[in-house]
Amino acid sequence: MRRRAILIVLDGCGAGAAPDAADFGDSGENEGHTLRNVWNLCGGLQAPLLARMGYFAAAGIDAGPIEGVCGRLREVSIGKDTVTGHWEMMGIHLEKPFPTYPKGFPIPLVKEFEERIGRQTIGNEAASGTEIINRLGETHLSTGCPILYTSADSVFQLACHEDVIPVDQLYEMCRIAREMLVPPHNVGRVIARPFLGNPSEGFVRTNRRKDFPIAPPRCLVDEIAESVGEVFGIGVVPEVFAERGFRPVRRTQSNAEHEALLHEALLSDARFIFCNFEDFDMLYGHRNDPRGFGNALEAFDLTLGSVLPRLREDDLLILTADHGNDPTTPSTDHSREYVPFAAWSLGLPVAGLIPDRDGLWNVGATVAEWLGLTADRGSSLLSDPALVQ
Repeated sequence: MRRRAILIVLDGCGAGAAPDAADFGDSGENEGHTLRNVWNLCGGLQAPLLARMGYFAAAGIDAGPIEGVCGRLREVSIGKDTVTGHWEMMGIHLEKPFPTYPKGFPIPLVKEFEERIGRQTIGNEAASGTEIINRLGETHLSTGCPILYTSADSVFQLACHEDVIPVDQLYEMCRIAREMLVPPHNVGRVIARPFLGNPSEGFVRTNRRKDFPIAPPRCLVDEIAESVGEVFGIGVVPEVFAERGFRPVRRTQSNAEHEALLHEALLSDARFIFCNFEDFDMLYGHRNDPRGFGNALEAFDLTLGSVLPRLREDDLLILTADHGNDPTTPSTDHSREYVPFAAWSLGLPVAGLIPDRDGLWNVGATVAEWLGLTADRGSSLLSDPALVQ
């Protein structure tokens, strides 16, 4: 059998404030320590497999003995968003952040976009996605104007009711925006946000979201695809890398859907499976719901319980995160935090907690070494001298 690596990103599950958190507005009451604060507020969690792998230990939580290799990684790139985090894992160092627009996008840019799509837009502000569709949804229904909004991240988001603007048309509008958004407005992601509902009963986003990120420079994904085989990406991951190097699979939209596709991936011939489970961040971190966050971690532990028995001796399972999103702070934005790292394999001869490391690219370096490749940045976390044989 040939070695296989399974990398799962638990979106938003930070492991403590990074040294430069204050530079990102995450100091004082907004200083994040996502996993520890969720654990404490919930009075502990029933997640024994996450504990055994060391995922909680990486965040400074004493949850029992560790059977895997675990620790914390400090993001080096300038950002605290999905694209920056995933790119850095695959060896990309962003020294300049993607632009953000806390006061909305420049009017000339919006006007050019409106001319190209043949419609006016409404909104053009930084807002919560669920709040803005409830506030502007009725106006959208009566005018047909797409709702344009952003957030603390580098995103250009378009929300449209599926009965007003069909999803395929919304996707085409997003492709137009992606073509337009070049430096200095090289926004990290354009996101289609379709929704349904009505003013009396409320509006709800559907599961046909689609991301249109800026194309990444060459990275470890390309090397793996060329040397080992196409990557099996789950959730938003293929979109984050502009689909390059990934085999075509259906787009999943929730942790339950990701789990189902992960089981299919484990039955495939893919040697690198790269997943993002985003419910922690999307449903609970951004909505300041720590108990929901804790419940999602317990549910993911059950997912692990269905995955671990399917792993072969030459499989490596890695759990990490892309940034923090502490639901116990006043902020509803991502938090600049260390991310936890936990690795487990039936054939792994080492175990223990390793010291903090700089660079999420150490995740990619670990995957590369396991698959018989060499990463351009970082080194395998399985060969740390602090580990016990």
